[in-house]
Amino acid sequence: MQETLFIVKPDGVKRGLVGEVLRRIERRGFKLTRLEMRQADKAILARHYEDLLEKPFYHQIERYMMEGPLVVGTFYGPDAVKTWRKTMGVTNPAEADMGTIRADFAMGPDENGDMRNVVHGSDSVESAEREINIWFGEG
Repeated sequence: MQETLFIVKPDGVKRGLVGEVLRRIERRGFKLTRLEMRQADKAILARHYEDLLEKPFYHQIERYMMEGPLVVGTFYGPDAVKTWRKTMGVTNPAEADMGTIRADFAMGPDENGDMRNVVHGSDSVESAEREINIWFGEG
């Protein structure tokens, strides 16, 4: 059993996709363990995206993630990290497999070049532990 973190990003919240994302999590048989709506700030985003801080596109990520409320949560189940990554689809919605969240709902880059891909998911068990600690102060 694994626990992983997920985020419905501001574009997903604004477009009313939270219920659809939660439905897909529960439909896969995963059990929700935490769920909060909150506004991200620069400090938490710098911790979450610490490996991207020096990248030229980091300011776009920060702006996008702070443009409105987001929903952050955790769930657990067998092979949760890998299964959630497949359910989301690859980062670029244009390359995501049909039937994934990003292929079905993401809008791709906007006029500012911001990638609007609706959801985030931890990319490894270790990242999940780190990200859960960042957002929920546990572990």
